[in-house]
Formats: sequence, C-alpha cells, structure tokens
Amino acid sequence: MAIFNQSTKSRTRSRHPMDGRRRGSTCEDSRPSSAILKAIRVPKPSSLFSGGQGEEEVERRMESSLSDETLFGTALVTLYVMCPLTVLSLRFLAAPYGRHARSGWGPALPAALAWALMESPTLWLTLLLLPRGRHRSHPLALTILALYLLHYIHRTVVYPLRLSIKSKSKSGFPLVIALVAFSFNLLNAYLQARSASHYAEYPAASSAFAFGLWVWLRVLVGMGIFFWGMSVNIRSDLALLRLKAEGGGYRIPRGGWFEWVSCPNYMGEAAEWLGWAVVACSPAALAFFLYTCSNLVPRARAHHQWYLEKFGEDYPRSRKAVVPFVY
Repeated sequence: MAIFNQSTKSRTRSRHPMDGRRRGSTCEDSRPSSAILKAIRVPKPSSLFSGGQGEEEVERRMESSLSDETLFGTALVTLYVMCPLTVLSLRFLAAPYGRHARSGWGPALPAALAWALMESPTLWLTLLLLPRGRHRSHPLALTILALYLLHYIHRTVVYPLRLSIKSKSKSGFPLVIALVAFSFNLLNAYLQARSASHYAEYPAASSAFAFGLWVWLRVLVGMGIFFWGMSVNIRSDLALLRLKAEGGGYRIPRGGWFEWVSCPNYMGEAAEWLGWAVVACSPAALAFFLYTCSNLVPRARAHHQWYLEKFGEDYPRSRKAVVPFVY
C-alpha cells in the first residue's frame, strides 16, 4: 500500500536534518522510522563502561520500537481490509440487535450494560497509551484525542445510562456481538491513540501561530463538521429513546432530520468521524471513517427496508436511508 511505501523509502534515502519538521507541513506523515530514532535515548558515557548495560538498553529500546511499529502497521492494514469485508457481510446479514434482534445467537446481556462494556476500551486504552507517545503534550495531538474521547464518553457512559432509564425494551444484546465490538474497539483505540500521540508528524508547536493558516483552517473546519455530526447523532438518539419510553412498540419517528432520512443518528455519527479525520489528517483516522461508513451505511439500509416493510404506505416515501436525496 502507498501508506507504507513512503515509510519504507524514508529508511533508505538520506534526509536533510530538518526533514519532517518543515514549517509548512499540514498533514501528519506517519513515519514510524523517525519515531524509533526519537524513542532511543543516547546512553550517558558512564553507562558505556558499565558492563555493556548501555548497549543492552539501546538494543532493548530498538526491539521494543520495532515490535510496536510492526503492530501498528498490522493494525492499520487490518482496519482497511475490514472495510470491504464488513460491507459484504452486512449486505446479507444485519447484526442481530435492536429492531433486528432474533433468536439463535446465544446468551444476551442487558443492552445498556453491553454498550458500556464493549465501548470501554476506547477510554481506558487511549488514556493508557497517551502518556507513552512522543507527542503526548503536543496541542494538535491532544485536540485530536480530546474529540475522540468526547464522543466515547457519551457512547460509553451517557448513552447507556439514558438507555437504562428510558428504554422499556426487554430485548437483550447478544454476547457474541458485544465481544466482536469489544475486540474492534481494542484494535481501533490502539491504532488511533498511537497514531495521534506517537506516529503522526506535526508542525513544531513553538507558538500559537507556528502551525500556519492551512492547519488552523483544516482543524476549525473539521471540528465544525465533528460537532454538527455529534449534535445530530445525540438528538436523533434522544428522539428514538423517547419513542421507546412511551411504549407500544416501534413507531415512525418524525421531526428534525427524520423527515429526510430514516437513520439521522447514523448520518450524524458518520459526519463526526469525517470531521475528525479532517482534523487528524492521518491514514489511521481515514481508515476509521471508512470503517464507520462500512458499518453504518449497510445497517441504515437495513433499517430503512425494515421501516418500509413494517409500515407500508404509511411510511414517507421521500425519505432516504442515511444520505438526504442520495441514499
């Protein structure tokens, strides 16, 4: 892949001392090789004469860095490969929870508990990895991860609490699906945390104006998209929860973006990660946005078809599944 060709070439060609720190740099350039060099501290002279302990420490750090670099690269490729596989699988089989719940999927957890558990790695693993990154105090890295954590604080803590209070549904969440989601969040939290805090390349943060106009513009536009999407996502989820709280089974949601699409909550979440990818400007963030679309767009299509079959002529024919006027 092109993502790794650049990294490979960077190991073989000679570089100017200021390479990777150009003032006009705007996007993070994932170069794990530079991360290895910066992760290694030159041992003090005294340590070089203490039984080879200095050399052993350098070798240990080198092996650790190479191991993490390999893991990061593998995780990145895995996430890209998962995108078409997810689209293909969900084209024929809707995940069996919510309105698509059905028997035959083994033991189930209460929905609120399942959401809290399966989303939790995005919080604790991110916070564990951040202090280990070479960019752990860089303003752009902290901004990127703050947005990521903001979304998942809502998804891991706030949303399950609202679900437990307002939802009267007795249908559970299959344990096997929760475990799959937990595994994905482990993979993605590692990938996004290491990308933002360690492997990405940022402009020097010597002053508030050092990033350049383009970087500020990109970050502001991306944050605007992110917060708009988050607002749509949360308001749509609240509207659905209110319908569940009223009881009487599923009904046609109305008002707001529901007049345009069947799943504005999914539309909003996809917009969130699009904006976040614009802010982060990294291969890992792009992979996450593509995977989000690979997961949510087919499910939105399944929701839309379910509404049409259940409510027939009563369901507004002008609504699309997830993208107004398009799809």
